[in-house]
Amino acid sequence: MTVRDMQDEINRLKKEKDICILAHAYQSHDIWEVADFVGDSFALSQKAATAPQKNVLMCGVRFMAETVKILSPEKTVILSDSSAGCPMAEQMDKELILQLKEMYPDYAVVAYINTTSELKTVCDVCVTSSSAVKIVKKLDSKNILFIPDCNLGDFVAKQIPEKNFKFVQGGCPTHLRMTLRDVEKARAAHPEALLLVHPECSPKVTEAADYAGSTTGIMDYAKESDAKEFIIGTENSIVQHLRYECPDKRFYPLSKDCVCHNMALTTLPTVLGCVRGDAGEIIELDEQVRLGAKRCIDEMLRLGD
Repeated sequence: MTVRDMQDEINRLKKEKDICILAHAYQSHDIWEVADFVGDSFALSQKAATAPQKNVLMCGVRFMAETVKILSPEKTVILSDSSAGCPMAEQMDKELILQLKEMYPDYAVVAYINTTSELKTVCDVCVTSSSAVKIVKKLDSKNILFIPDCNLGDFVAKQIPEKNFKFVQGGCPTHLRMTLRDVEKARAAHPEALLLVHPECSPKVTEAADYAGSTTGIMDYAKESDAKEFIIGTENSIVQHLRYECPDKRFYPLSKDCVCHNMALTTLPTVLGCVRGDAGEIIELDEQVRLGAKRCIDEMLRLGD
């Protein structure tokens, strides 16, 4: 089958089987073209909750599919590849956070959305990379235990100096591959280009950027900017997508090694197998875990208004 043949069959089957396809921004462009919604993980789970379809296919990683199930318990939620995890989401467990809460009882536990549903049950509030500063500013607590990403936590802390932050060592191994040396090399090769990075990058890389923000924020900035050249400091699929969407502009990866291998597990043939019913994993959550995790997410939504 050609790419077009596969896409046509996926589009036919998703309608026949009442499936809403979600594609995280880091998926390849051929998957974007068959998705009903494309974007950052939490925004996708919100789209799924209001979509009319009874079945949802998450082309992403496990914590993203879990978030869809948390918000849409009545729907059948499928993860495109059962082995697609998130190293950052899996770096900490519930027992560790309970111990930390005992050690620091006067600290509010702020969990990045890139965490497991079980971990969310013992946290006070979730945040996304785009909402973190706003949410943390609104918290009553002056003391913040930010998990699991130290780099995003540092980015937030620098914008809220009036609060006290503690971090536990953790972060995204994909974004950590990019170094200040990569920035120097990219700037030398493309002196007219603006550097746009995700705050999951190391503080030195983030501080060197012209813009730091979520994946969607990076894409929007590049589309709306009058500049014509950009160095992209996040997963390299975004370079490809921006080249499609802005053919009059030039985009360069900050590092050729910034590739999320878990995201890459999902391919167009994988998606075809999922809509056929012979691939993917149906996500099930214990109801107590789901409700505990939802409390954490609901608090984020309340503070984000």
